[in-house]
Amino acid sequence: MTVTSRYRDAWEGFWRDAPEEPGSVIWDAEPALTAERHLALFRPHLTDSRLPVVDLGCGNGTQTRFLAHHFPRAVGVDLSPTAIGLARRQDPACRAEFAQLDATDATDVRALRDRLGDTNVYVRGVIHQSDPADRRPVVDAIATLLGERGRAFVVDPSEAARNTLARLTQSPAGPPPKLRPVFEHGLAPAEVADAAFAELFSAAGLTVLASGEMPLCLTEFTPDGRRIDLPSRWLVAGANDGRPS
Repeated sequence: MTVTSRYRDAWEGFWRDAPEEPGSVIWDAEPALTAERHLALFRPHLTDSRLPVVDLGCGNGTQTRFLAHHFPRAVGVDLSPTAIGLARRQDPACRAEFAQLDATDATDVRALRDRLGDTNVYVRGVIHQSDPADRRPVVDAIATLLGERGRAFVVDPSEAARNTLARLTQSPAGPPPKLRPVFEHGLAPAEVADAAFAELFSAAGLTVLASGEMPLCLTEFTPDGRRIDLPSRWLVAGANDGRPS
């Protein structure tokens, strides 16, 4: 199974039109507001911090470059070749590695797993942006990349984010400037029921080791200068009950 050409083309179009300046994409918040906070929740559950980390759905690689300072090897993967090209240009020091990957292609995922061995995996805001039929294959890909020793940190907008997005899109002025391209390219955020979120990981044979709620910071602001955050849930998952194998 692979994603539809429509979905692939939509992401290619989005990244082709995206400005290269840091923070110009709505979810490209600085790591101090995103990956750094997530790593504080993730680190206590790592069984082996010497494993590589895969940033699944890395986009322009902002969070991957941060993770490269905290893991011996950081690999950012994304469906969009244009996004991967952008990530490489923004990493002239080559702190991280970047590669195009369709996470629903089990053969390509397995090839990456064979190349890297067990990995830790970081996933931010990918599940709800996947077509419903692709969500289970994406989680299966996470399970494959983890192997026996890896751990995954996954954060995604919760059901409560629906009200925040509705207020943004239904304002008289329309969606905020940084949200508008998401809709224009047919990538409207979709809701994943809170109960179904954890069930996706259990169905893939993973154990949810920890979970909670936290805001998902964006780069967009309200007219009065307040940063827009989305209510989100996070979890840490692994192939066993959390004890080192």
